[in-house]
Amino acid sequence: MVARVHIVDDRGYRETADLGEITGLVGRENVTLWLDADERTPELEKCLLEVLCIHPLVGEDIFSDRLTPKVEDFGDFLYIVMHGVRRDAEDPEHLGTLEIDIVIGPNWVFTHHGGSMRSIESVAAELKRNPRLLQKGPAYLAHGVIDHLTDHYLPVVDKFEDEIDDVEKHVVTDPNPELLQTLFALKRSLQRLRRLSVYQRDILARLSRGEFERIPQRALPFFRDVYDHFVRISDLADSYRELVGAALEIYMSVTANRANEIMKSLALVSAMMLPLNFITGMYGMNFDHIPGLHKLWGLPIAIGIMVVIAAWIFVHFRRKKWL
Repeated sequence: MVARVHIVDDRGYRETADLGEITGLVGRENVTLWLDADERTPELEKCLLEVLCIHPLVGEDIFSDRLTPKVEDFGDFLYIVMHGVRRDAEDPEHLGTLEIDIVIGPNWVFTHHGGSMRSIESVAAELKRNPRLLQKGPAYLAHGVIDHLTDHYLPVVDKFEDEIDDVEKHVVTDPNPELLQTLFALKRSLQRLRRLSVYQRDILARLSRGEFERIPQRALPFFRDVYDHFVRISDLADSYRELVGAALEIYMSVTANRANEIMKSLALVSAMMLPLNFITGMYGMNFDHIPGLHKLWGLPIAIGIMVVIAAWIFVHFRRKKWL
């Protein structure tokens, strides 16, 4: 698909790929248009500049990738940039997002996205069943797109919760390097989710306050409802970041404790071997006048002394609770 035009007028609802049909309908009463595109073509650019009268700088922004969501009021139209969760974002560790540009005019809405979006497909399917959403006006159609976009965040947020719960179960029992990589991946994804949710929450707050002329008063409660959803998403992202941070601290603490246990074991072995090495080293010297050197009972007594010393060191460590 390059561009699709959804039209509601006196003849009812229809859908077409002919951009020429827009020319005589822009600005007319009792007509609402929705132009949706996922590519950039000369015909589409001409339609935006000459028919919809979109500012050339906005046209450049539409076809460029922006990392930050925003909303700008140009008087004749309202320009909104938001990000939705990609269809293939099944793994919370690799959060994928897709930019969508929404322009709201007097009796039209233009949307552009770099690939297929479930929110766009859901609204288009809903219009085929009942074009009431488009009949109510451009602001309501824009709300429908943003509402579906928001709904697709919630399953991903739920997956973050499940992934974090699974990580917390293993962070104490099995703190392996793969688990550390998972924690850092979750942290990066949550940082991205929080950044997007904060920006988009602020955008929806402005849209729901009646700050823009293109959003009528009767549509404000619908935008406030979407705003509440994004507040929840933002709060969950913050709480999950704290949980991941706590899990990282626990991971470091557990690995440090394991390292301490290893060092204690090595210290015990070193403490036990030091006097034994002294005894074996002394009897290994090339002197004849060493007690018990040429006696049958010399070796058993030396071994016995070493066993007693090793046992005493072990018992001493246990009493001191170093083991």
